[in-house]
Amino acid sequence: MYLIIGLVFILGYAFIAFEHPLRINKAASALLMAVALWTLLIIGGDSFVEAGAIDPAHKWVESHLMEHLSSIGGILFFLLGAMTIVEIVDSHGGFEIITRHIQTTSQSKLLWILSITTFFMSAALDNMTTAIVMSTLLRKLIRDNHDIWFFGGMIIIAANAGGAWSPIGDVTTIMLWIGGQITAANIVLKLFIPSLLCLLFPLIIISLQRKGGLVERPKDSPLLSDGNGVNTREKSLVFYLGTGALLFVPVFKTITNLPPFMGILLGVGVLWVVTEIMHRHKGEELRKPLSISGVLQRIDTPSILFFLGILLAVAALETAGHLGDIAQALNQQIGNIWVINTLIGLLSAIVDNVPLVAGAMGMYSLSDFPTDHPFWELLAYCAGTGGSILIIGSAAGVATMGILKIEFIWYMKKIAIWAALGYFAGILCYYAIEHFLF
Repeated sequence: MYLIIGLVFILGYAFIAFEHPLRINKAASALLMAVALWTLLIIGGDSFVEAGAIDPAHKWVESHLMEHLSSIGGILFFLLGAMTIVEIVDSHGGFEIITRHIQTTSQSKLLWILSITTFFMSAALDNMTTAIVMSTLLRKLIRDNHDIWFFGGMIIIAANAGGAWSPIGDVTTIMLWIGGQITAANIVLKLFIPSLLCLLFPLIIISLQRKGGLVERPKDSPLLSDGNGVNTREKSLVFYLGTGALLFVPVFKTITNLPPFMGILLGVGVLWVVTEIMHRHKGEELRKPLSISGVLQRIDTPSILFFLGILLAVAALETAGHLGDIAQALNQQIGNIWVINTLIGLLSAIVDNVPLVAGAMGMYSLSDFPTDHPFWELLAYCAGTGGSILIIGSAAGVATMGILKIEFIWYMKKIAIWAALGYFAGILCYYAIEHFLF
């Protein structure tokens, strides 16, 4: 059964990768894969039950499912809330406040502007939220779908690179920070330059490929061009409230110790009340597209279901012991921390980086590697940036894939090799910093 579960995951992953030629939506493949894996866990439950477990096999599997569903639900609600805030800002034309300041039509210049902005924004917010915001912004700046995909690829790389050097930029760095493996000041000091190189290598190459190309701006959407009844004051208010709600999430988490999805739901609630009051005197035809209830009907639900399927599938692999066995094999067969972390980063392009990092944290204690040891710092970098190599290897990638409809195979052909080059460049840079500067 252990082997069958692994084969089913590979088969499901193949269906997701070949979504376009198969003409089967990736969300359907992900959901079927997830349900199949957990069903196999139930069927072969006795072979997976931990030694000393009191509950029957099916109860043991069910308890693990509900435990994973708790954390997965938090991620999905966060994603839903972030997409809602971005969409309500968009429906009010709020992104015009940004796009009107970006006048360049040069593809290479625009690529640099958006990538560097994403890099620093991701450090302040987190990589998934930043990817959602910037992907939505791309649709306001670029008309051609092929060009959008190239820019979207760089947004994924920049968001993950930006999240790696910040203690709040990626869920794995948050885990290591809260667990005491890294300190905020040291992770910024040690990983900023490697993370920047991880972005710059693919950015230079792709911008050279796009050199001389011009950006064609999209036409105004019907919602804005037909006179949607939003004045400048309302547009600005919703934009700054939405931006403030996103930026407030890490602050809210620090103050209350509640999970991030509670902070994002607070922002949605505030915007819901404000927009209801703002448009209460307008007719139903004008009010509905500008309300949260109207916006929720336009949210890309298949992308959220795809995310659910992927996370449940990886959770099944963790419960079955595949990820723990991989971590143990790396430790026993290799032993070298540089190679182990490099491989963990590469594996995070295929499966979620959270259980991989959790496995590493479980295998090595602070007595083995004290706080701010190179092992933890390199783990933060590799787990944070390795997911850029494949589009479904990170939360930022999955979110961008859903919003911009980027195909898995296209990304693997056009972006993956440059993302890998940046990934390895950052590792070599960190090695040089650690051995020659500190």
